[in-house]
Amino acid sequence: MSAVALYRRSLGNFLDTIAIVKRRFAARPARYPEIAWSVWALAWALLAAAAFLGLDSAAGRMRGEWSPGFVHFTDFFTDFGLGGWYLIPAALCLVAANLTDWRRLSRQTRLFVYNWTCFAFLVLCAVGLSGLAVNLLKYGIGRARPLYFDSFGVLSLHPFAMDARFAGFPSGHATTMGAVFGILLLLFPRRWHTALAVTACIASTRVFVGAHYPSDTVAGFGLGLAFAIVSGLVFARLGFIFQRPSSTRPVPKRTFRLRWSSVPKDRIAPARRSREQLSADQS
Repeated sequence: MSAVALYRRSLGNFLDTIAIVKRRFAARPARYPEIAWSVWALAWALLAAAAFLGLDSAAGRMRGEWSPGFVHFTDFFTDFGLGGWYLIPAALCLVAANLTDWRRLSRQTRLFVYNWTCFAFLVLCAVGLSGLAVNLLKYGIGRARPLYFDSFGVLSLHPFAMDARFAGFPSGHATTMGAVFGILLLLFPRRWHTALAVTACIASTRVFVGAHYPSDTVAGFGLGLAFAIVSGLVFARLGFIFQRPSSTRPVPKRTFRLRWSSVPKDRIAPARRSREQLSADQS
């Protein structure tokens, strides 16, 4: 296929997607479930404050006193909090979907690719947008990291210093793990205990490697979780992945599967000639 034909296909798929999103936003009112955001925000702030008052000073004093083996162990797992682990595969999945000729796919293959495309977009929104927000906050606040506890103390603020030494609050790694937890909570609500344990443990490694105080990780985790929930609510309004929420959270559609499997015909609408019509069938 020529580069010109590939470009036209890519541009056509992109414009079709933008048209679908615009039309659904216009046709569907902003009706979201009544989530007690103020209560959750207060609980998040109180938990971060409790960590600051009860743990931050101790974490600063204990920096460098952990055993080398334990630090090496946590240093390995802390890298899983980097956003690239999640953003790069999601971006590559979207690029592949954008270059795909959807009209040539069978119904089953089209649904499979469609689900993975929506999932990648959800990851990109939740992890990517929360990552942008946390970087603006951490450099705007300018809290010194525990590595410099002896020089600056537990609460030393240098707003907009644009220096990595003063980019402690909130933790970017913890924000990523909070967003990952939020995605897993929405997609697999029955396994939220396991998801919370794993993501919280990875977020907490930032304390043991001396990069953040406990309050930094609590604040970052809550920020990422909030972005994931809001992303899920918007996706439910658009009919992507989730049904329109009638309870306190978006519920995944019965047709949403990330594993390849045979889907009964009564669950799949007849094939359409365009990607736009297929997406409308899934709403």
